[in-house]
Amino acid sequence: MKAVFLIGRIVFGGFFLYNGINHFKQQGSLAQYAGAKNVPNPELAVIASGAALAIGGASIMLGLKPKIGAAAIVAFLGSVSPIMHAFWQEEEPGERMNEMIHFSKNMALLGAAYPSASNSRRSAARVLPSPPARAPRPTVPCSY
Repeated sequence: MKAVFLIGRIVFGGFFLYNGINHFKQQGSLAQYAGAKNVPNPELAVIASGAALAIGGASIMLGLKPKIGAAAIVAFLGSVSPIMHAFWQEEEPGERMNEMIHFSKNMALLGAAYPSASNSRRSAARVLPSPPARAPRPTVPCSY
């Protein structure tokens, strides 16, 4: 079960890490898109959201402060999705469907991020194995 959890954490965190890096690589076009959605200061918004995604994704992948990383992802998805993917405001059916798909995807990812934000014991497992536990000392009576 540990291996399955680790693989899931790497895939889930990797998705956000990749998208965070993409925010920096595609900063200009993403800022233009954010500006078209009336996001105030779109350049800064793209940088901040890219940082939240990259830090959150890396945190979950590596198991380093995963509650904080998952909280960054929850904050990103919860705040950005209604602004950037407001399908209910679209009049053209194709665009409405496209935004609805992206909004629904983000809500599913938001739901998946909540357990990572709350499950500290299982989420805290690191990618690198922990050092072996010390064997208990035998309690054999001494015969002097």
